[in-house]
Amino acid sequence: MAELTTIARPYAKAAFDFAVEHQAVEKWSEMLSFAALVSENESMQPLLTGGMASNQLVNLFISVCGEQVDKHGQNLLKVMAENGRLGVLPAVAKLYAEFRNEWAKEIEADVVSAVELTQEQQQQISVSLGKRLARKVKLNCSIDAGLIAGVIITAGDLVIDGSVRGKLNRLSDKLQS
Repeated sequence: MAELTTIARPYAKAAFDFAVEHQAVEKWSEMLSFAALVSENESMQPLLTGGMASNQLVNLFISVCGEQVDKHGQNLLKVMAENGRLGVLPAVAKLYAEFRNEWAKEIEADVVSAVELTQEQQQQISVSLGKRLARKVKLNCSIDAGLIAGVIITAGDLVIDGSVRGKLNRLSDKLQS
């Protein structure tokens, strides 16, 4: 995984710098996300790992992407194909999203709760995290009844485990030590 990130970072950074320079950050985000989905498609996987010539592969890839990728995005795809790197497009899209979020002072937070959160609770979590992280927070909420009660919040490297299951696990660890 670390190797994919190392390979993908220069492509993501170049795309991001170009997008900022041309005021097309959101457009590039959409293009890279779409191209990543195409590269992850099970019909495309054998072609990416096979022995197809890079110019044939990129032409096929661009024809599949169609209008979703502009000429600058196509140039990025051509460079990646020439270097045999189309398979790392999902990592490029992920890193690009991280660059975009950092640039826009935004962060996505995953909130897992035992029961569905109300709008008021979501708003309260969003505001509290926003103050703590000094960023605009976008919540991705999901439900896991196994938590018993409470929430687990993950935002970047920050993990806040306020679940009953987590508290019971920590209590068990203390009692066993």
